[in-house]
Amino acid sequence: MRVLSYNIHKGIGGRDRRYQLDRIMEVIETETPDIICLQEVDRHVRRSRYDNQPERFAERFGFTHRMYQLNVQLKSGGYGNLVLSRWPFRTHHQIQLTQQARKPRGAQMAIIETPQGAVHLVNWHLGLAERERHWQTRRLLEHHLFCEGRETPQLIIGDTNDWRNTLASGPFVVHGFQQLTAPISRFRSFPAYLPLGSLDKAFWRGRFSQLSAHVSKRRLCRDASDHLPLIVDFEL
Repeated sequence: MRVLSYNIHKGIGGRDRRYQLDRIMEVIETETPDIICLQEVDRHVRRSRYDNQPERFAERFGFTHRMYQLNVQLKSGGYGNLVLSRWPFRTHHQIQLTQQARKPRGAQMAIIETPQGAVHLVNWHLGLAERERHWQTRRLLEHHLFCEGRETPQLIIGDTNDWRNTLASGPFVVHGFQQLTAPISRFRSFPAYLPLGSLDKAFWRGRFSQLSAHVSKRRLCRDASDHLPLIVDFEL
């Protein structure tokens, strides 16, 4: 089973600055994921031709199980996180991770009924300041809605903006999570055209029988967004 996490940069290429959502969709299609976790997904915004990107993704991939979290509101719309799943949600929640006057951030969580059993998945996009990210991580891991899935294998994935890789040895280790995307030298994902930083990460806890991850470095990925997609394969 496969999860793809991808900061799509609103469909705007990181190098050529052109809006071409079809490139993003082609990147995703090539990886054949069962669950898609996206960040920076536009809805009704001028820069992306007022596209309803969540609906376009749902139509393209045919996944009927989905949820969209609008975090940053603009004049006529905004952008946020999107989860699309081949399999149904047993439960799903969205929580805010906005600290004081900082840029709005959020996390989506769902217990997904896969053919092998339930998995508790989180898709998120963290802030730019290190102390903010640590606060956001603690808020998620200690949130009562997240704790409801404690008995289920848990996978947290997304754009962490964690340049110095301090989350793994901070709040995650306190709560018994391990970092899947290590060593970070193998998971550089930003900027896509010349990856230097390992920003897109995955953490896990619980009973997985198999877990592996890689960053897709296909040529189209280097042009489609300013991040490379992170792929996680798992078995329960």
